[in-house]
Amino acid sequence: MTARRPSRAGWAVVLTLLYLFLLAPILIVLVESFDTSTYLRFPPEGFSLDAYRQVFANDAFREGFKVSGVTAAVTALLAVVTGVPAALALTRLRFRGRAALEAVFLSPLLVPHIVLGLALLLILAPIPLTDTYWGLILAHLGVTIPYVVRTVAASLVSADPRAEEAARTLGANGLVTFWRITLPTIRSGLFSGAIIAFLLSFDETVISLFVSGQNTVPLPVAVLQYVEYRSDPSVASLSVLLVLLSVVVVVLVERGLGLRRTLRSG
Repeated sequence: MTARRPSRAGWAVVLTLLYLFLLAPILIVLVESFDTSTYLRFPPEGFSLDAYRQVFANDAFREGFKVSGVTAAVTALLAVVTGVPAALALTRLRFRGRAALEAVFLSPLLVPHIVLGLALLLILAPIPLTDTYWGLILAHLGVTIPYVVRTVAASLVSADPRAEEAARTLGANGLVTFWRITLPTIRSGLFSGAIIAFLLSFDETVISLFVSGQNTVPLPVAVLQYVEYRSDPSVASLSVLLVLLSVVVVVLVERGLGLRRTLRSG
């Protein structure tokens, strides 16, 4: 006897239950964000938007959002500026020490962030760059550049180098060849690497705890400091707002650039 294969309706039920299981934490946070209580509890006993008003009225959250946004934007830009030449060198050139250089660029992915944070604190404190924007940016670059290198290198591997050779044969210099031929080829990997770098920097908590201070406090650190002394629905409301912001960014990128194609090729 052959086993009966699940019907389409059966698969739909299984997938629905699986998605509900994965989304359950977000749904609970969403429901909790409207609670009227002064502390976190589930199920909520009332419905109110006061927690959302508290988020926008909280100076620490507003300042933390600004610090994280500026840091993530500059980090993503510098990670692209640094990662693209590195990926080109590692993919197109053959030289002594290439494997060692590649290991250097990718090594931050293998080191625990708490170790990186302590090392960065020991390096940046004497300069001094702790509790500054540039200190946060330099610290976040170490964990974002490897992703840009990987995504751009993946795009370069799938590209045909003969197009670049043909452009040089026809008289184009290196800069024109890169701008007209190479850059359109790696655009998908470049954008995917920039998006990943921005999100990683914005969400980085462990390293930020070591290099931030009283003047430059990123949003994840501000949230940790807030819940250290209190836990109320405003934390859930902030989480919902950040999820909505992420969804909006993904939708805009999908409409403008084609995120699925970008991430697939990256």
